[in-house]
Amino acid sequence: MTVAVIIPVLNEARCLGQTLSHTQALGFDETIIVDGGSSDDTCAIVQSFTDRMGALPTPETGSMRLLPAPRGRARQLNTGAGASGCDVLLFLHADTLLPTNARQAVLTALAEAACVGGRFNVRFDSPRLPARVISRLMNLRSRWSGIATGDQAIFVRRTVFERLGGFADIPLMEDIEFTRRLKRAGPLASLPDEVATAFRRWEQQGPLRTILLMWTLRFLYWIGVSPHRLQHFYSMVR
Repeated sequence: MTVAVIIPVLNEARCLGQTLSHTQALGFDETIIVDGGSSDDTCAIVQSFTDRMGALPTPETGSMRLLPAPRGRARQLNTGAGASGCDVLLFLHADTLLPTNARQAVLTALAEAACVGGRFNVRFDSPRLPARVISRLMNLRSRWSGIATGDQAIFVRRTVFERLGGFADIPLMEDIEFTRRLKRAGPLASLPDEVATAFRRWEQQGPLRTILLMWTLRFLYWIGVSPHRLQHFYSMVR
């Protein structure tokens, strides 16, 4: 099976170079960066990588390209998925680093024919106790509920993604909404391998305040409040 990594971006110049450099070395078949209208150096950073790689992909680095899309993570993810020709789609945040064995871990999980997709465990790039506690709780909650967030690098078989109609065109909670549908399509793999993601948004607002805000948003979403109404509050934890 071939595997594509799809990265939605919007003004991610401060972290994107590291993510692309790290991801490029992991042997994926495609890396597709989908820009939602960045005003910083995000696109220039991607262009510098594609210029160095040249026109022809190699087995070691695969191919890399930059695509434009209407702003909105769901729209950007769907654009990248639609442009990929790979058998497996892995959705990655711009501030998240995959484990070095990520490609093989995904392929091993999907070697089980019934498995439709999955996610990784997450850890934060901070040694602080709150970071360790929060990541542990996120992983436990995800394993118990079967629901994953974008921080956990969700992956899915392309055929299943297309059958489900991709991500819903909503301004937030697209990852939760998608994995709610995905787990009904078949078994999901909860990989113990860890992705490392930035702790910066938690530090900016304070861990406790951020947790309370995110739990409140998810509770309101679960009881039926529209993601469009929740969008304003979500900006407080970005």
